[in-house]
Amino acid sequence: MPPKKALIVGSGIAGIATAIHLAVKGYAVEVFEANAGPGGKLTQFEQEGYRFDAGPSLFTMPQYVDELFKLAGKTPADFFRYQKLDVVCQYFYEDGTTLTAYADADKFAAEVNRVTGEPMEAIKKYQAKSRDIYSITNHVFLEQSLHRLKTYLSWDTLRSVLKLPRIDALRTMHKANEDFFKDDRMVQFYDRYATYNGSNPYTAPATLNVIPHLEQHYGAYFPEGGMYSITNSLVKLATSLGVIFHYNSPVDEVVLKDLRVEGLNVKGGFIPGDLVISNMDVWFTYHKLLKAHPSLFPKKILSQERSSSALIFYWGIKKPFPELDLHNIFFGTDYKAEFDHIWKEKDIYHDPTIYLNISSKYKTDDAPEDCENWFTMINVPANTGQNWDELIATARENILKKLTRILGDDIEELIVCESILDPRSIESRTSSYQGSLYGTSSNSQFAAFLRHANRSSKIKNLYFCGGSVHPGGGIPLCLLSAKIVSELL
Repeated sequence: MPPKKALIVGSGIAGIATAIHLAVKGYAVEVFEANAGPGGKLTQFEQEGYRFDAGPSLFTMPQYVDELFKLAGKTPADFFRYQKLDVVCQYFYEDGTTLTAYADADKFAAEVNRVTGEPMEAIKKYQAKSRDIYSITNHVFLEQSLHRLKTYLSWDTLRSVLKLPRIDALRTMHKANEDFFKDDRMVQFYDRYATYNGSNPYTAPATLNVIPHLEQHYGAYFPEGGMYSITNSLVKLATSLGVIFHYNSPVDEVVLKDLRVEGLNVKGGFIPGDLVISNMDVWFTYHKLLKAHPSLFPKKILSQERSSSALIFYWGIKKPFPELDLHNIFFGTDYKAEFDHIWKEKDIYHDPTIYLNISSKYKTDDAPEDCENWFTMINVPANTGQNWDELIATARENILKKLTRILGDDIEELIVCESILDPRSIESRTSSYQGSLYGTSSNSQFAAFLRHANRSSKIKNLYFCGGSVHPGGGIPLCLLSAKIVSELL
């Protein structure tokens, strides 16, 4: 018998990883991508001698990438290399405080004590709490489907359920962080981790204080070749396993017969398949690819609050800044007001927290000599029809004023070239509904259970992967979604 044929919609990182899993299992796999190349948000571009990673810029949990090579019988280092960062991030506060987040836990605790006066034991106690939440939630809530009975009938699940009071779901991240620390700078430091999945620390459950553990325990890394090398190396692996990628091939429809997947309509032609996996945002999967079947829509799931989005300025800068590192954060003065503007006002606060990534610090040919490539990002609301041209112009002015004041140089005068990514272009380029980066928000204690499942309960042989479904957004969770799909099969 010929192998079963799996058709994947979208070549984001989860789509590529799913293709690898299924190819190893013996499926004939074809991937259909609307854009000219793979990666989804994890792409790159060049402008006037500067190279930019267009999307995710923080790399954690590299074992999930290595796992794909090992799964295929390959040695990961033969295809993909990375180095662990000694300094995870540099933090700049408006009061002049600078804080270096060292990867080494003891060194970081000592730095926090030196800068803020917080006892080292307070940091270590917080890290232990974050580790405990991870140990309870990881194997059940992240690595398995939450939408099948089997998950809840294992001893691992039972042990985790008995420990649920310890995951701190009944208070907010901000409240928990206030209780842990006396210094407002450290409360703000840990509140920031809500932005790692596009949520609000003033409403999201303190369970999300698990996120620092992923960064501070497992570490942060820089891939040789930049973030796009993750996409590039995995596409090469998938291709070597027989996966066929079709670019400039937007999918028009998932074709059904008697509530069973028959294949895809692509550019007017029918492609038969035994199963379909959508790496497209689940909202667009239904509203575009399944629009002929509105009775099958999971309306409550699709109407949930979306995660925040991003406004990114890619700047070629004609001067080096030795005080900056690969990852840099410039905090705003009023974090509550900043998040209120994102989530309540649906606009941008005049003093936003700025994330600045400079890959040329580690990959020197990403910028001309004595120059730097600045990926300058702020968190913004999802697109619900705001006047983005006006918001972008004002935000750009405020960002430049802030960076100029803190760094002591007229940054606008140093900009050689500029590109901009906003919620509208995020949506149009990556089919992310409203430009949200992580699908639905995690602003409720039940958010993990309300994400769309990795398998359709109504349509036979239809599966879902990527940041808009379980277990969530970001590279590690997207890779886990691919693994869950493969295990469901």
